Amino acid sequence: MTNHCAPDYSREEQIRGLIEQISAYIEQFHHGCVELVSVEGDTIKVRLGGACAECDLSTQTLQGWVAGTIRQFFPDAIVIAAE
Repeated sequence: MTNHCAPDYSREEQIRGLIEQISAYIEQFHHGCVELVSVEGDTIKVRLGGACAECDLSTQTLQGWVAGTIRQFFPDAIVIAAE
C-alpha cells in the first residue's frame, strides 16, 4: 500500500493556481483574462486583460467575481488592480 501525501504548496502558489482557474473561465466565456501581479501580505494585486481590460464592467468583475472568489478561500485577502 502506498501512502499518498498532498503537495505542500505555499500560500502564493495556492493563490496563483486559483487565479489561473478564474482566468481560464474568464477566457473561455468572456474573452478576457486575469493575471497575478504580486502578493504582499494580505494584499493581492491582479491585472485584467483581454476583453476585460477596456470593459466598463471591469471594476465589477474585479471586485465581485475575482475578489469574491479569492476571499472564499482566503478570507483576509484584499484584491486590488495593478496600475
